[in-house]
Amino acid sequence: MNQPVDLTERTLSRKDLYEGLLCRVHVDEVLLPNGHTSQREVVDHVDGVAVLPLDERNNVLTVTQYRYVFGKLLLEIPAGKLDEGEDPVTGALRELEEETGAVPDSLLPLGVILPAPGCYGEKLHLFLARGLRMEEQSPDPDEFLQVERIPFPEMVHRCLNGEIEDAKTVAAVLKAKVQLNL
Repeated sequence: MNQPVDLTERTLSRKDLYEGLLCRVHVDEVLLPNGHTSQREVVDHVDGVAVLPLDERNNVLTVTQYRYVFGKLLLEIPAGKLDEGEDPVTGALRELEEETGAVPDSLLPLGVILPAPGCYGEKLHLFLARGLRMEEQSPDPDEFLQVERIPFPEMVHRCLNGEIEDAKTVAAVLKAKVQLNL
């Protein structure tokens, strides 16, 4: 058996470049395990939540929105950032209701994913919502969404064939597929 190797990189210095509403950007000089140094560009982003809402017919409530960074519309599950100190369950319930108007009877954790751990410091808490009752949608003032119901098997197919590119949606759909055996 191989002996465990210490792969830890140690921060030697940090240069802050930007601080905004959602993220901070900095460049760190790090000491590598082999004794050399390198730079790490880091975007510290607030943590978030994403919810896979399944109705009584196993349709997924999705939202389509324009994503400026990629210059196109993306089909996604409802998601958003957590407020400072906010419990992920509370944030998930809030985002689901704001974006779709859905309020669930149950909310099952699907785990945490790290969307882009090479440079992006965000944890995304995934949930599965069942027993949906519909109330009024109330998106943020700068949020423009189209809500649609898509059969769960079709969502799985779209994730597997690459039609759905959003990482949180792909992860939540495939986790739910395995956990629920749908």
